[in-house]
Amino acid sequence: MAEISAKLVKELREKTGAGMMDCKKALTETDGDMTKAAEWLRQKGIASADKKSGRTAAEGQIGQYIHTGGRVGVLVEVNCETDFVARGEAFLELVKNVAMQVAACPNVEYVRTEDIPAEIVEREKAIEMGRDDLASKKPEMREKIVEGRIQKRVKELCLLDQPFIRDQSITVEELIKRTIAQVGENIQVRRFARFVLGEGIEKEENTFADEINEQMAKMEAAAEAQDAAEASTETAPEKAPETPVEEAPIQETPVEAPKAEAKAKKGKSSGKKKSK
Repeated sequence: MAEISAKLVKELREKTGAGMMDCKKALTETDGDMTKAAEWLRQKGIASADKKSGRTAAEGQIGQYIHTGGRVGVLVEVNCETDFVARGEAFLELVKNVAMQVAACPNVEYVRTEDIPAEIVEREKAIEMGRDDLASKKPEMREKIVEGRIQKRVKELCLLDQPFIRDQSITVEELIKRTIAQVGENIQVRRFARFVLGEGIEKEENTFADEINEQMAKMEAAAEAQDAAEASTETAPEKAPETPVEEAPIQETPVEAPKAEAKAKKGKSSGKKKSK
């Protein structure tokens, strides 16, 4: 039997996220083979998670992820059994990874296949049955092909069936089961919401050519307005020259002679009368 060193146990723990004792046991069972030990833990984790799946999970966290630039945001609720586990590093890391997964999968609409309404499945089946490439197939063969396509389509809509964005060799469901094996509690993704900036708002989309044409139209309208203004200035009637206003002549008022002069004249006239 190969010697199981602490370094080997630590390496397996970092690779799988399992506990130290589980990693040591896996290496012991597989004679120190790292690949086989990881597979052993994966199988054990899935079996362990299945046993815990019926237990009530009412605690947990509501996690969020805002993509760079703030154009995509996600809220996700992940439940566990106790508040102690909900505050643990392993659980918080899982919540973060699930939120990032939702942000990276724009076509995902449901958590699991059981959440998909029956009418959605029937609609997809009707679409596939009407495909031209199946027209020449026998009914039983057509049904089999359509069933395979429906299963594939259903998985595309479900979060748990998506390949994990950080490790494409496992699904999100398997990631959750590994965390269940690590923390020892049932974990369930309950719901999520994905927000895309401007989604559902109708907005006019102009091409670059449309923008150029719009700018040219504005320039032509401005030029026409300027030409019209210049033309109106040239055709305006000239202002008539102002006629000078003649001032009315000032009439001089005669000034009366002084009273002394008037008396002298009166004396002369009375002397003439006496000489006669």
